[in-house]
Amino acid sequence: MIADSTAQSTAPARTRAREPGRRAAVLRLGRMVNLFGLILFALVFSLPTIWLALTSLKRETEYASYPVTILPSVPQFANYFLAVTFFPYLTYVMHSVILSASFAVLTLFTSSAAGFAFSRHRGVPGRDLLFGIVLATMMVPGLVTLVPQYMVFAYFHLINSYWPWILWGLSGSPFHIFLFRQFFLSIPRELEDAAEVDGCGKFRIFWQIFLPNSLPAIAASVIFSFTWVWGDWLYPSLFLSDDITTLAVKLATAYVDPHQNPLITLTMAGVVIYVLPMVIVFFLAQKYIIQGVVTTGLKG
Repeated sequence: MIADSTAQSTAPARTRAREPGRRAAVLRLGRMVNLFGLILFALVFSLPTIWLALTSLKRETEYASYPVTILPSVPQFANYFLAVTFFPYLTYVMHSVILSASFAVLTLFTSSAAGFAFSRHRGVPGRDLLFGIVLATMMVPGLVTLVPQYMVFAYFHLINSYWPWILWGLSGSPFHIFLFRQFFLSIPRELEDAAEVDGCGKFRIFWQIFLPNSLPAIAASVIFSFTWVWGDWLYPSLFLSDDITTLAVKLATAYVDPHQNPLITLTMAGVVIYVLPMVIVFFLAQKYIIQGVVTTGLKG
C-alpha cells in the first residue's frame, strides 16, 4: 500500500514536469504553422509579380505560343535594353519624377502645417468641426469629383499642364493632415511650452521643433504622395497630352510593332523597370512608414 501511495503521489509530479515541455512543443508547432501560412500567402500574392518578371525575359513568339510555358527557354535580358531605348523612356521618367516630387513636397508642407494647426491651436472656435469636415472628405470617392475638377481646370485653361497637381498639393490631403495631426499630438506639450518661453512663435515651433521630430510621419507622407502620382494612370491620361504625360500612361501604348500590335514582353520589361524603384524605396523605408502610420492612433 505504501508503494501504491508513493506511485500515486509521483504521477501528478511527472505530469506537471511534462507540461512545460508540452507547451513549448505546442508553441513551436504553432509558430511553424504560422510561418508556413505566411510563406504560402506570400507565394500566392507574389504570383503576378513572378509572372511579370518571367514574361519580361521571354521572346515575343514564346509568350504567344501554346501550350503556355512558364520559364523562358533562353532568358532575353536584351528586352530590358530594348525597353528603355524603344521610345524616350528617360524623358517620361523625368516627367513622372518632376510631377511626383512636386506633388509630394507641396502635400508634405501644406498637410503638416494644417495638422500642426489642428493639433496645437487650442481654444480656436470650430476647430474640431472643421477637422471633422476634413475627415469627412476622405469618404468622397475621387471619381465623384473627377468631372467637376476637369471642367474647372478646362475653364481656367490648366489642362495639358502640371498645374492641377500643384494645386492639389497646395490644398493638402485629408489623410496626410490626419496623419500629421495625430503624430503631433504624441509630442509632449512641455516641449512646445518651453519653446514659447524662449520666445519662439508658432511657425518657428512648427518648423524647428515639430517637423525635425516627425521623421516617420514625413517619410510616410512623402512615400504615399509620391507613389500615388507615380503609379496613377487615370488623371495623367485625362489631364495631360502625350508629349508631357507620365511614364505610367506612356507604357500602356508605347510598345507596338509596325502593324500596331502590342509587344507584350517589352511592355513587361518596361513595367519591371518602372516599379523597381518604388519597391526598393519601400523596403528601405518600411520602418518609417510603419512608425508613421502606427502613431496616428495613439491619441485622439
